[in-house]
Amino acid sequence: MRRTAAALGATIMLSACAWSDAGLPASADETTEDARGSDVILNMFQWSWTSVAEECGSTIGPAGFGYVQVSPPQEEIQGTEWWTSYQPVSYRIEGKMGTREEFAEMVQKCDEAGVGVIADAVINHTTGADQGAGTGTAGSSYALDDFPGIYGPEHFNDCREDISDYTDRDNVQNCRLSSLQDLATGSEEVQDTLAAYMNDLLDMGVEGFRIDAAKHMPAEDLAAIKSKLSDPDVYWVQEVIGAAGEPIQPSEYTGTGDVHEFDYGRQLKSAFGGSIAGLDSIAEGKLDSEDAGVFVDNHDTERNGETLNYKDGDTYTLANDFMLAYDYGRPSVYTGYTFEDTDAGAPGSTATEVGDASCGAEEWTCTQRLPEIQGMVSFHNAVAGTEVTDWWDDGDNNIAFGRGEKGFAALNNTEGEVTNTYRSSLPAGTYCNMAAGTDCTETVTVAEGGSFEAVVPAKGAVAIDVEHMAGPATAAR
Repeated sequence: MRRTAAALGATIMLSACAWSDAGLPASADETTEDARGSDVILNMFQWSWTSVAEECGSTIGPAGFGYVQVSPPQEEIQGTEWWTSYQPVSYRIEGKMGTREEFAEMVQKCDEAGVGVIADAVINHTTGADQGAGTGTAGSSYALDDFPGIYGPEHFNDCREDISDYTDRDNVQNCRLSSLQDLATGSEEVQDTLAAYMNDLLDMGVEGFRIDAAKHMPAEDLAAIKSKLSDPDVYWVQEVIGAAGEPIQPSEYTGTGDVHEFDYGRQLKSAFGGSIAGLDSIAEGKLDSEDAGVFVDNHDTERNGETLNYKDGDTYTLANDFMLAYDYGRPSVYTGYTFEDTDAGAPGSTATEVGDASCGAEEWTCTQRLPEIQGMVSFHNAVAGTEVTDWWDDGDNNIAFGRGEKGFAALNNTEGEVTNTYRSSLPAGTYCNMAAGTDCTETVTVAEGGSFEAVVPAKGAVAIDVEHMAGPATAAR
């Protein structure tokens, strides 16, 4: 991905002795992408393995998330900044987020909670050339073009300069991304090393990968690496930031797996900052829905201003409501920490360790604990497999749409509440408003024929579905 020079970093290196550790907790049972019952991913940026494990059981699983995406699980350079996690020194599962044993226990506990783990995999490069020589967070040494027992000069691309021309494919895929030493991913030896690292994670129960900086590797190289995995059909989503006029486009990578659709988050920021009436066409000009990974923000875009972020308050929550209600792409909800300095690491970070997350502290955003988000994850799961129907908008900042005969959502992007009568395809009955949470404290009554009146709060939503109807027969869950 194209990051600012200070906030870039994503490298991975692996020590052969770390690939086979004994006495670990049992690996999670093998599952498929569909086995979790939900396609919603929670992107847990800079959460330690022990914190993720605890949150899986207490919140994430019960809330209906299918997967968590965790920060890169490998040894990295030392430093308090978040981007040090993206400059790996070895492929040992020992680093700032925790130990190998803690990682294995996290995977197991999340699996027990019904949640799969997706690992952020940094396989395009190693440490920054500007880092020189040093010692990683697990004690491994490194230097320019020298990662003992793993890589030497022959394992890197010949270009030793930074990328300077995004209209030149060779420059983008063979030169250095903000000084990061670019691996020769076309080399079978490099591919074997990377596949061994990823297979180690698969053996520990990991169920998918987010491929960092995928744009900077030829699609055929990624396909070759994936073909060497013990599960070549594992879930795989790639970071490819497309731009008009550039030769490398996201569509090149869909043959290998999903691709993150960055224009989706950008369009949400534009719409929720102006008019949301045109969001019925949000899929136009983008990847096909079945190939797209979508998000309101991620760790880069919340810092570079491309998208909304937690600082946008209710507007940010409402944009997440839309993403979970609408039928496009595979959604990722983001949770991280507050910041003023865009380089700052997670609260309590040291040069070699990230402290445990605390949702009782204001420093952590804990988006997954918001009642609105938990309710909309339940709504998303309930209406899965249905198309958008019954679209309505007022030409400005109120929209509503159905999800066939399973659900209906209305969103109000204004500063005042709105009362309106909506026409849905739902059967008559009293429904829980899932946009208010999962406890059914608010209800909506739908008449015969599907019409209903609702008061939609300012910067809020109403979302109802047939799996969450009020009353003793079908209590909200």
